[in-house]
Amino acid sequence: MLDPRESWRHPPHSGLRATWLGHSTVLIEIGGLRLLTDPVWGARASPLSWAGPKRFQPVPLSIQNLPPIDAVLISHDHYDHLDYPTIRTLNRLNLPFITSLGVGAHLQAWGVPNERIIELDWWQDYHLPDSEVSVTAAPSQHFSGRNFKDRNATLWSSLVIRSPRHSVFFSGDTGLTSEYQTIRDRLGPFDLIMLEIGAFHPAWGDMHLGPENAMKAHSLLGGGALLPIHWATFRLSTHTWDQPAEVLYTLAERNDVPLLMPILGQAVEPTHQEKPDTWWRRVETQGAPLTGLRQDTPPKNLLHTQQWPLD
Repeated sequence: MLDPRESWRHPPHSGLRATWLGHSTVLIEIGGLRLLTDPVWGARASPLSWAGPKRFQPVPLSIQNLPPIDAVLISHDHYDHLDYPTIRTLNRLNLPFITSLGVGAHLQAWGVPNERIIELDWWQDYHLPDSEVSVTAAPSQHFSGRNFKDRNATLWSSLVIRSPRHSVFFSGDTGLTSEYQTIRDRLGPFDLIMLEIGAFHPAWGDMHLGPENAMKAHSLLGGGALLPIHWATFRLSTHTWDQPAEVLYTLAERNDVPLLMPILGQAVEPTHQEKPDTWWRRVETQGAPLTGLRQDTPPKNLLHTQQWPLD
C-alpha cells in the first residue's frame, strides 16, 4: 500500500491519472478536475456495523487527507458502492454527487441537499460547471437495492468521463453485455477502461464480469489501458481474494492487453505504462511487512460461503 499524497502534489504529466483506493473507489484526475468514484471507507459492505462482509484491506488514507474533490460519482446503491458513513463525511465538503436515476433519494435521506445531487438516466450527460469535463451515464447489466423490499427501485449505470483530451470508462457493477459495443460507438474510444473483476461466480454470469468476461468487455469497448477494480477489499464470493488478478494478468499477457495493476494508493497514468507488478503474489510468501498488507488479509485458501451476490 502506498500513500498517494506525494503523487497528487503534482498534476498528471499526461492530463489523466487514476489512483485506485480499494474495491471500486478510484480518484480520477482529468481535465484539471478530481472525481471520486463509488467511495467506500466503511469497515463493512453491509447494513450492519457488526456483521456482513468486512474490509480486509484498509483505504490508503483518510477522507480528511484527500485533495480537493470536484465531484463524487456513484454508479448504484449497493452497500459496497454507496456507503452511509462515507457519504455523511463527504457531504461536509459541499461536493456535487453525480449518480444513477433514483439513487438521489438515499443521498437526500442522509442529508445531502437536493441542489447538490445530479441524477442521470442512461445516455444523459452532465457537464461540470466551469470546466470542459462531462459525465455520461451508460448502460450496464446489474441490479439494485439495499434490502429485499427495494430490489431494482433505482437505476444502475456505468459511467463515462470525458475531457477534450481524454475519455475514461468506469464499469460500476455489470455482467457482460453487448451494450459495450454501443458505448464504444457512441462515447469511445477510451484512454482508460476500469472494469470489475472480483466478487464474481459462474452462477452470476449476467450480474458480474469476472476476469474472463472483463477481457471480452475490454475488447467490445475498443481497447485502451485496462485498470481492474472491485477486488482485494471485501470477501463477496467463493473465489480466493487474488484469483481474479492472477487470471486477468495471465489473459492480458496472452492477448497483449495494456494492463495497469497498481497496488492500493499508487497513482498511474495510462500513457506511462510499465509491466505490471504482480504484488499480490508476494502477500503469502513475504507477509505483511514487505507488501504493506495487513496481517488479517485472507489466505489464499479462504472461501466465503455466500452463494448469492450481495452487490
